[in-house]
Order: sequence, then C-alpha cells, then structure tokens
Amino acid sequence: MMVEFQSGVRDGLPVLVGVVPFGLACGIMGITVGMTPLETVLMSVLVFAGASQFVAMTMLGAGAAGGLIVLTTLLINLRHLLMGASLAPHMNRLPVPVQALLAFGMVDETYALTMDRVRQNRYHPGYQLGCNLSFYLAWIASTTVGVCLGERIADPLAWGLDFAMPAMFLALLMPRLADKTGALVCALAAVVSVAGAMYLPGKWYIIIASLAASVAGGLLEGENNAAQ
Repeated sequence: MMVEFQSGVRDGLPVLVGVVPFGLACGIMGITVGMTPLETVLMSVLVFAGASQFVAMTMLGAGAAGGLIVLTTLLINLRHLLMGASLAPHMNRLPVPVQALLAFGMVDETYALTMDRVRQNRYHPGYQLGCNLSFYLAWIASTTVGVCLGERIADPLAWGLDFAMPAMFLALLMPRLADKTGALVCALAAVVSVAGAMYLPGKWYIIIASLAASVAGGLLEGENNAAQ
C-alpha cells in the first residue's frame, strides 16, 4: 500500500508544475471578485475543482443567483460522470467510504495518471490516493499563496496564468495518441468543442464534446475488436 502511495505522489509531481500557477490564479481571482481570504481558501478545500471555482467566482462577482451558479458548475463537472464510470469496474470492490474519498479527490489530472497506471500495470487504490492527495495539498497551498498575492496583482489573467492548465492537459494528452483510434477521437472532440464554444451558450460544449468523443471511441473500438 505504501509503495503504491509513494508511486502516486512521485508520478504526480511533474504534473503539479501546471497546477500551481492555476491555483495561484484561483486565489488571486477570489480576492479580486470580493471574496474574503477564508472563503477563497475554503472553496478550494471543500470544492477542489479548478474550472468550476473560476466560473463560480466570476458569477459571484457579477452578482449571479446561487441556483444559477450551482447549475452552471454542475454542467461543467458532468464530465466526472464519464471518468467515474470508466473507473467503476476497479473501484466497486472497495468499501463505500474509500470510494467516496477517492471520488472526491479525482480531478482530470489524477484520473489521467490513474488510468495510465491501469493500462501499464493494474489498478491500486493506494496509487490513486497518492495522486489525489498530492494534487489536493498543492491546490490548497497554491490557492493560499494566491490569496496572499491578491492585493498586489489586480488582473491575474494578464500574466497568462490561465494558459498553464490547457498546456498541462496537452502534455497529458499527446503521449496517449498512440493509435489511429485515439487520434480520430481527439480530432473529433477538438472540432466539436471549438464549434460548440463558438455557437452554444454557457459550457454545454464541454458535455457535448465529451459525449461525442465517448460515442465515437466506443464505436471505433467495437469495430476494431470485431475485425480482430
């Protein structure tokens, strides 16, 4: 258990380079929109969802209603249903409290690292916990530092900190495009998400692109299995 936990922490360290700037920007953004330092840090402690936190902060600063904020962040995080479904065969045998703990700490980066481990070796909850905990602590710490910097940096996006997360996701994605199916699914998701962002309101393009990629991937994998 401890060896797997340490492996999860070790494998997560290089990816944290892209998370820390995003956490700093999150802390700064919270102060910028009028949240207190405690509220900003507690959001990272209790929510632990970068994109949703940014959207919620922006909407809070604009005076949006609480129900609308909840609905919007729910839509953004619906992709976690797909991630959870792919891990369910491995996690269903675990006790429910352990499943809940691991599910809370699952974000895009820890999911990618965990699935890499599944493909290379096997699933182990200790490895997933190591990934989750390293990212969770780094997110809280970087948010706290960002709060301290909030009064000194009025516009965090002007520093380009918002590009750190997309760059990190690209770094996680590219090594996984090892076959024709992966490349086609990635291209489809890119086209659908860009078109959706241009022509659809809100964050629906995230859900639509995820569903389109999932359906296409399933169909292509089915054809490949049938041809073998």
